[in-house]
Parts: sequence; structure tokens; C-alpha cells
Amino acid sequence: MAKQPIHIQFTRFSAFYSPLIATIAGGFLQEEGFEARYSVAPAGRSAIAGLLDGSVHVAQSAPSQGFTPLEQGEKPKVVHFAQINERDGFFITARAPDPAFTWQKLASAKVLVDHGGQPLVMFQYACHKQGVEFKSLQAIDAGVEKMDEAFRSGTGDYIHQQGPAPQQLEHDKVGAIVARVGDAIGPIAFSSLAATPAWLATPEAKQFMRAYRKARSWVIETPASRIAEAETSFFPGISISVLASTIAAYQALGCWTPHVEITRAAFEATLDAYEHARLITRRHRYEDVVAAPPA
Repeated sequence: MAKQPIHIQFTRFSAFYSPLIATIAGGFLQEEGFEARYSVAPAGRSAIAGLLDGSVHVAQSAPSQGFTPLEQGEKPKVVHFAQINERDGFFITARAPDPAFTWQKLASAKVLVDHGGQPLVMFQYACHKQGVEFKSLQAIDAGVEKMDEAFRSGTGDYIHQQGPAPQQLEHDKVGAIVARVGDAIGPIAFSSLAATPAWLATPEAKQFMRAYRKARSWVIETPASRIAEAETSFFPGISISVLASTIAAYQALGCWTPHVEITRAAFEATLDAYEHARLITRRHRYEDVVAAPPA
């Protein structure tokens, strides 16, 4: 019997999204009768566009995506129905180990900052929560794709990256992780699964959700080394030991909670961050962005 195709698209691809990657890597979608396909949104085109034209069924996104249409007075055409991460997944890496690191050390320092939309908002909010004026930093925008190369070539005192890039820097003895943005902020609605309301009403959505719940439990309960073995083919060029240390770091951070729902408290924290960045003019309603997971 032919399997049902399902296309998952990532906005970014990182071990941070292991609960979703594991639906494929761990065979959970296959068990539900799916032939899983995945891609990363190409430059200049969002994963949300794929949901709207029907070429993508489930997208890795963020609840904050819904703020853009709401700020324009429009109802979002997609909804965020489950969380992937309930904490920010970026790390601060220094040139050398610093057990006495505090966020105040970033003031006046040269910091390669990821200037992507939500990563920058959250980094600025983390600085605020830690009592550091973002304007006091010498924030460098080298471009998301070229940040790592810039740091390796000697630019910056610190770099702000998602795993496994910081773990690879440590492995290569180019830097040392000194802080986690997720610790500085605490629980927040960071990354999510998004789909159209029409797709969420289908039997396939319920099948997908069964697979996702199993995959999420698996990445919480399974040793990082075993998860890395299953996911290694998704990360060419990254050693399995680096991948395992990245997954272990995310398990320890607590971003993969047992509950899959996007909670109101986490959503409100995201509103706090976007208010601080002055990117929203009002606090948007939870119900306008978030939907319950398919039963």
C-alpha cells in the first residue's frame, strides 16, 4: 500500500528542531503511514508561503510570525498548533573559556549577532533582562550565513549562534560557550509547528500529531548519542560527537517540554519581547495566532 506523502518545511535547519527532525529520523511518520519529505525554505521565500500554496503541509515557524499580518489589520492565514521549543536556543561563544562570564562583559565588546528577525529580538530582550543596554555593544551584522566564517577569521570577541555551530567552534578549539540565551530569558514561545486551518481539520493532521508526540517524548527521554546516530545523515559535515553534545545541551536547557501545546504564559512572554523591541503596537490575542493541537 502506497504511503501518504507529507512535506515538512523548515525556516531554518538546526539540531534545535530535533523534535520535528525526529518525526522523520526516528521513523515515527513512517509508522503512521507517511512518506516524509522535508526541505528548508529557500532564500526569499518563507515556509508560510508553502503552506498557503499547498506545497507544504507542516512548517517550522514561530508564533511571532502571526504578529506581522495582525499589525497590518489582517487575520493570519495559518495557525501555530504545537510548540517545538519553549526556550531560545542560541548560545554566546567567547574566544576562550570564561567561568566568570556575566552578560555585563558584552558591554563595549564586539559581538557577532544573528540579525535574523526573531533571534535579534530575543537577543536584545535577553540583554535587557540581564541589565545590559544593547546599544552599549558593538553589534556586528556579518550575515547569518557568514557569521561563523567571520568569527573563525578573527572578527568579534563573542558570537551569537544556534547549535550545532557553537559546539563545532568548541570542538575545533576556536571558541568556548559562555552563556545560553534561553537561560537569560526563561520560558517563551520561541519555535512552533504551523499549518493552515483546513489541513488541521484533516485525518492526516491527527496522524501527524500522533507521530510528533511520540518523537517529542523520544528526544526528551533518549540519550543524546542515540538521537545523534538517528539524525547524523541530516547534518553532513557535522561530526556525530558534536551533534550529540548539541542535543545534550538542548535537553539540559529544557526547551523540549513534555507538553506540546503553546501555552498562554509562553505566548505572553513572546509579546513582552516584541513589545520591548517596539515591533508590535498592541498585545495580540492568543486565539488569533495559536490553535490547539489536533486531537
